Amino acid sequence: PVPAVPCSPRHDVAEVAGLTSFSFGDDEDSRYVMVFKKEFAPSDEELEAYRRGEEWDPARAEERRRLRELAAQQEEAELERGPAPPGPPNDYKDKYRHLIGSDAAKAAARTMEANKAYGCVPVANKRDTRSIEEAMNEIRAKKRLRQAEDE
Repeated sequence: PVPAVPCSPRHDVAEVAGLTSFSFGDDEDSRYVMVFKKEFAPSDEELEAYRRGEEWDPARAEERRRLRELAAQQEEAELERGPAPPGPPNDYKDKYRHLIGSDAAKAAARTMEANKAYGCVPVANKRDTRSIEEAMNEIRAKKRLRQAEDE
């Protein structure tokens, strides 16, 4: 931004002549002033480039401006869409379609029958009231007995 009150004689001279002036540099030794006609005053982006010590490239600046506009449009579109719905971003069936196929899985689901023996426990096991430790000790004792018979 341009200071309202000129801070050096150079700025005073530029102001009297109807020009715009800007200071660059960090300390007294490297400080310098650039003077522009008011109708050709540099943009903020151009001033920032000069302050960084870079040469001003209008094509590069236009590309940056276009990218900023595109990012702003994308952000605005995301805000209009609202928050993403909760849940997984995709369906696991689509991920594994190459393995299970689309029709094969449906056909398998139709022909599949429940295994009636699954989950059934023999009556003798239901009456077993031993603790786990007692059952494990009995299994170890039987194993030792078999090993002794083999030897």
